[in-house]
Amino acid sequence: MVAGLITGSRVPLQLQQAVSLFALLVLAKYTAHFYLSWGSVIAILAFAVALEHICLLAIRKKLDFFSFSSLSTAMGVMLMMTTPQPWIYFMVIGVGLLQKHVLAFEKRHFFNPSNFALLFGLFFFYDDAHLVLGQLGDAPWLVALVVILAAAVLVRANRWMISLAFAASYLFLQYLLVVQHDPVVLFEQIHHRFYSVSFVVFTLFMLTDPRTTPSSGWQQLLFGFALALIAACLDRYYGFRVQHLFIALFVLSPLVPLAAGWRTSKERKKLLLLTSMLLAVVLGVSVSIERKAPYYFEMHG
Repeated sequence: MVAGLITGSRVPLQLQQAVSLFALLVLAKYTAHFYLSWGSVIAILAFAVALEHICLLAIRKKLDFFSFSSLSTAMGVMLMMTTPQPWIYFMVIGVGLLQKHVLAFEKRHFFNPSNFALLFGLFFFYDDAHLVLGQLGDAPWLVALVVILAAAVLVRANRWMISLAFAASYLFLQYLLVVQHDPVVLFEQIHHRFYSVSFVVFTLFMLTDPRTTPSSGWQQLLFGFALALIAACLDRYYGFRVQHLFIALFVLSPLVPLAAGWRTSKERKKLLLLTSMLLAVVLGVSVSIERKAPYYFEMHG
């Protein structure tokens, strides 16, 4: 089983990703700053699985496979968000899972479920739902483990170019647009973000969902660069906030189905109209979140 996860053989890609994220969750629980109890974790995972399969049964009228992606969605939210109100996890994860069955066009999702859930939480529960990059700590050995686990997934999914383009563009654009114009910000601070395990998880797992990212090589490079550009521009004009990474993905994701399906779709006008409507909502939500006072959240062992 372990060998299969590493080599990518004999196990579904979604299961491989779910197992990788669960391994990180276990390590975060015992070696870093993950505060949810095991009882809460199990309840949240069970809720995500139940809701996902109820939706599948309602839509497909049968259940002929197990959706491991629902586990990945729930774990992605738990690893990136913390809240003193446990019911918020159920709320945002539920909405994240439901939207992928509603907001889709020709079998392509407009939003990454985990990222949609996180932005939903920020918009409706800003004072209680906090995005953090510290729950996994910054131990070098854990960063290395994340890279190994994620690399196995990225190679199978053929999405490694997105992470590579994003990482390189992020460093360059942060230096060009932020460090060069703000004497308080040092390039060492930008570089240090890559030592945050959660930042690496975002870069290697959340940015590379095959259902919400481009498949062609040049589009993946452009997607990674655009994500870094949006995040850097937000940092330049609003100051660094953890939410900027997730907002950048939130803003860019609705354009992927348009770019991927424009040439082949038989309903281009419908696709263009739906994309325009979603972008208007996305921009409105993003501006609303940015107008709220920033919060500062520290993780303590």
